[in-house]
Amino acid sequence: MNSFTYTSATAVDAAVREKSTNSKAAFVAGGTNLLDLMKENVERPTRLIGLNKLSDLATIENNPEGGLRLGALATNADTAWHPEVEKRYPLLSQTILAGASPQLRNMATNGGNLMQRTRCYYFYDLATPCNKREPGSGCSALNGFNRIHAILGASEHCIATYPSDMAVALAALEATVRVSGPQGERTIAFADFHRLPGDHPEIDNTLETGELITALDLPAQGFEKNFTYLKLRDRTSYAFAVVSVAVGLELEGNVIKEARIALGGVAHKPWRVVAVEETLRGATATEDNFREAATALLRDAQGYGSNNFKIELAKRAVVRALKQATEMNQPLDANAFLNSNP
Repeated sequence: MNSFTYTSATAVDAAVREKSTNSKAAFVAGGTNLLDLMKENVERPTRLIGLNKLSDLATIENNPEGGLRLGALATNADTAWHPEVEKRYPLLSQTILAGASPQLRNMATNGGNLMQRTRCYYFYDLATPCNKREPGSGCSALNGFNRIHAILGASEHCIATYPSDMAVALAALEATVRVSGPQGERTIAFADFHRLPGDHPEIDNTLETGELITALDLPAQGFEKNFTYLKLRDRTSYAFAVVSVAVGLELEGNVIKEARIALGGVAHKPWRVVAVEETLRGATATEDNFREAATALLRDAQGYGSNNFKIELAKRAVVRALKQATEMNQPLDANAFLNSNP
């Protein structure tokens, strides 16, 4: 790990100002991903700007649109167990509790969760080419061992996946990211926050220089009655998703009035296709309709050898998740989830 200096910010504008004037500075809160990257010399900031004294960013409260505002510095654990999140957004609570370990959730923050980087083996291995780590060097995963890699939205420059569980639920809920930067405050639709790799896989998101995530806004609709998060992984705890599916449904009898489907573990960002969701509106909640939706959702999927199996796995996961969400008739208790579906 390279040497660095540390300062503790006491105000958002001061933190933004310091970051915007130092291209080698980095914000740090829980540090659950950044410190690993620094230890491996993947990231080498010369200055860390600590955010944990910005207590105003650690609150969870109602927002003006009738939804909930999650402070960027609220921990994943505090968010998952918050009474309003459990009651109104159980999909988000369930999704957070499916990620990492209790110890990490106690440290990791909501803003930091969005900023975590890929767990591609080659990204962490400095001895191998990686366009995300060193633009123009090549992508070792394309012809290498790519079992965990993308099947949607990839490019010839990068087939890495984005690892967050929480973000898959935020995509399905259509959250909004609030940021503060040198030009003031602005909001970013969650669908626009993370980028596909394209020609610049080294750029993970659409934040401008110096911008800091301050909060996440959840809309009023939380799909508290019919929802599920299905996470398929190699072991039942402390593992990233091979494929995951977040589903929120609004049902009227057996008719689907609203549908949201977001995939994790398959692309450079949480994957949604709004046009596919629209085909389910007004349709009956049947397995045949779910299969059609799954096929359409994965129509453009492409495997790269070791990950070919993920295409069929993702289709089956979508069908299973939609069935699970349809069969629910009340919010799932988080303790029950931890005991029955780790």
